[in-house]
Amino acid sequence: MPPPPTKWKGHCEFTGQRTCNNKLVGARNLLKEALEEPPFENFFHGTHTAAEAAGAFVEDAGVFGNAKGTAAGMAPGAHVAMYKVCNDKVGCTESAILAAMDIAIEDGVDVLSLSLGLGSLPFFDDPIAIGAFSAIQSGIFVSCSAANSGPEYGTLSNEAPWILTVGASTIDRKIAALAKLGNGAKYQGETLFQPSNFSSELLPLVYPGLNGNNESAFCTPGSLDNFDVKGKVVVCDLGKISSVLKGQEVLRAGGAAVILTSPEIVGYSTPTSAYPLPAVQVGFGASFAIKSYINSSSTAQATILFEGTIIGDSLAPEVVFFSSRGPSQESPGILKPDIIGPGVNILAAWGVSVDNKVPSYNVVSGTSMSCPHLSGIAALLKSAHPDWSPAAIKSAIMTTADTKNLGGLPIVDQRHLKADIFATGAGHVNPNRANDPGLVYDIHPDDYIPYLCGLSYTDREIGILVQRKVVCANVKVIAEAQLNYPSFSIILGSTSQYYTRTLTNVGPANSTYSVDIDVPFGLGVSVNPSQITFSEWNQKVTYSVEFISQVRENRGNHSFAQGALTWISQKHTVRTPISVIFK
Repeated sequence: MPPPPTKWKGHCEFTGQRTCNNKLVGARNLLKEALEEPPFENFFHGTHTAAEAAGAFVEDAGVFGNAKGTAAGMAPGAHVAMYKVCNDKVGCTESAILAAMDIAIEDGVDVLSLSLGLGSLPFFDDPIAIGAFSAIQSGIFVSCSAANSGPEYGTLSNEAPWILTVGASTIDRKIAALAKLGNGAKYQGETLFQPSNFSSELLPLVYPGLNGNNESAFCTPGSLDNFDVKGKVVVCDLGKISSVLKGQEVLRAGGAAVILTSPEIVGYSTPTSAYPLPAVQVGFGASFAIKSYINSSSTAQATILFEGTIIGDSLAPEVVFFSSRGPSQESPGILKPDIIGPGVNILAAWGVSVDNKVPSYNVVSGTSMSCPHLSGIAALLKSAHPDWSPAAIKSAIMTTADTKNLGGLPIVDQRHLKADIFATGAGHVNPNRANDPGLVYDIHPDDYIPYLCGLSYTDREIGILVQRKVVCANVKVIAEAQLNYPSFSIILGSTSQYYTRTLTNVGPANSTYSVDIDVPFGLGVSVNPSQITFSEWNQKVTYSVEFISQVRENRGNHSFAQGALTWISQKHTVRTPISVIFK
């Protein structure tokens, strides 16, 4: 790595033999309650996420011999600075988060990646939204996790429109294993630890939760003391505690292996962990079948068959169950999440070895993992297009996103049903296409002020956000959906609505685009003009859209609808997703 750029002003708080270098160029601890701590981690969450964003190329990475290959972050040539704002004593304090963002801005970062969130808050009460607004005023891109509270609607964090809000999807690699039952049935799942010396012979199968004991069903610490699980395959329900702790309890009680079963909410999702004994995590359908088998047999048996790393899943990317869904609670006129990216069973660097192998890696799942993927991609785009604003980078990512999976069909959710717009946002990130979007929807930081006034925030509240005096009485207030955002989120009653958007040409100087409309169910859409022509680079063209309300009977019992408005030229496709919530 070369030295950091001359603009870099950050520093490293390590002492003794620990030092920063040309990859890790800054390390700070912002926890006032724990100033005696060095900027080290408790759970290696930051190590993992930093590696996903900007880890260097590392050969022979993997865990327990699985997911082997050369590991790299999205922007392997980028420098990294880390700011500690959380620990196991005080959690993630708002003061530390905001202080870290302010210092990072002063230090000279180009991208801020925050794999944390505080729920849905008024933007003036959300330190992440406040810090992010300061960041974009300095041209710094901000990417944040959508949260892990799905699949229910309205469960997002980090909803501000100047933040890229990132949901989580699967990848096409599975670290596969089968739960084989005594009746011959086999159910696919995933697991990291796949010992070669584990016998494929059937063993007794038990479910400690059969007697209605909630603690033993989840295999919580000490809950198996009154159960004979020695030498048996033990079924443990997901939830309540980490899956690794469940495995430790089964191992302590003498169990031979674990089948981790999922509730209905999980669907087919199988985010896995480094279990301390042979194990497999299966989805809801398999879980139901396994428990039905146990109920039907007094001599239930099972074993686990390990299949190793399998590449190729036509359903990838699919939205994982835990990925938080829209619509935005604080600003429903802005479509959120913005995008989805890889966030399930992601291999990246870890602070300690889980398999006695160095360098140490681990596989972890969460929107904490999808966020840094987008952060690294944003760094690449900023490097390729240094003149692009944070809003332009976000637009490039959103308008070029994939809406189909590797099998060429619409992206599905954890139930293997078509994922809706509040799960996917614009779709799954496509970095190569984002580098050449053709057109972008740009937003200057000052453009957010009419939008904020439209949210009915007070002048004082907006002043907290933008760090200067604002008088909304002197501002031409706009509706949420009038912000020049790369998507539409319409709350439609009985009257039609009219909005405009302005496109900036970042493609060929001379180009013509025609509009194609995927009209959402239960309304009409009219775009004027239907064709736009550019004659120079960076030229701006404005178009208008009318969302035409139809009779309620046409909506049936649907509470929302979705579609898209796409501008198409000979070289580029610029897709603008549309969500409609019916009042």
